[in-house]
Order: sequence, then C-alpha cells, then structure tokens
Amino acid sequence: MANSQKLIAKKPVRAYNLRSLSLSRRFAVPNPRLLVIAGLALMFLSRIATAQDKATPQEIITKVQEAASALARSAGTRHAATALEQFDQKQGPWVWKDTYVFVVDCGSAIIAAHPMNPELIGKDATSLLDTQGHPFFWWVCDALKKPEGIWLQYWWPKPGQKEGSRKISYALRAGSTNYVVGAGIYDDKATIAELEKLTRQTK
Repeated sequence: MANSQKLIAKKPVRAYNLRSLSLSRRFAVPNPRLLVIAGLALMFLSRIATAQDKATPQEIITKVQEAASALARSAGTRHAATALEQFDQKQGPWVWKDTYVFVVDCGSAIIAAHPMNPELIGKDATSLLDTQGHPFFWWVCDALKKPEGIWLQYWWPKPGQKEGSRKISYALRAGSTNYVVGAGIYDDKATIAELEKLTRQTK
C-alpha cells in the first residue's frame, strides 16, 4: 500500500491587533458606581475646603483686637498716613480668608483705610449706606463709647451680586485714638446677643 501523507488539520491561528487591545484597555469605560462614589467624594472635599476658607466670628474678634493694638501703637509714633498704610494692602496681614480689616476715622467721619475698595478711602462715612439705607459705616463709630467693642449687622451685596445679604461686623477703638477698626463676614444665623457673649468670653 502506497504511503499516503496524512494531512494534519491545524487550528487557525487567531490574529490579535495588539494596538486595539491596548487602546481598549486604556479607554475602558469605568464602573458607573465608582464614578458616583468619586463624585460624592469630590463634593465632600469641596465643602470642607469652602468651610475652611470662611472666617469665623472668633477669628474676627481676635484679628480686630490685634489690628486695634497695632494701629494704636503705630499711630502714637508715626504720621497718621504712614500708620494706616498697613491696612490698605490687599496682600497684607489684615486680609485673610474671606474678610479683611477696615478703618474708620470717627474724628473726621471718613473711611481711613480699606484694602479691598480703595475708592472708599476718604469718603464721608455718614453718607455710605447699605442696601436698606442704613449708614452702617457711621454706626461703627459707636465703638468709641464701648471699650469692649461692638457688633453690628447690615446688608451688603456679596461679590458679584446686586442684592444685599446680611453681614455682621465687629468694631473696636484703636487705643485712645479716634480710629475704629472693624471686620465682618456674611452670616444669616448668629444673633448680636450671641456675638456679644462670644466677645466677653474671648477676654
């Protein structure tokens, strides 16, 4: 019998496109549940960062007291304009988080220093009104009569807004001068009584 060659059937070799596999793995659609979890985590971290960027009433009290002491010292040894320069610096030590220290010269009834709105410097404090028509800058001068300082509330537009929002400010006389320094934050919850109690506890 003649030797017959047996044909061995070979399985076809499957061709893989390595580039396609690499790209498909690289751009694979992630698990929807993981996307939701990641989104919630980012929202949570964002809220924490926002809260940390907001000054507290306690910080306001401490910063205003420090500013009043600094102004009282410098006003006694320097020319008034030189003593006030530190409070006009937008990148200075009296601007932090979402607030800043401003100064009112109650002897002349003018805004003496303002780091965020320099156009207010020299303006008549009695003519500057909030969105409800209150001369809040002039109210600041009531601090001349109270050694522990005062808290006041007024309505002022937040950056980029036209409608007024409730803002609370703490004001304190700078030593024996006619200068009153103040700082405030937007807040619609804290009462003046609560803030005054906090001030007494800070001493």
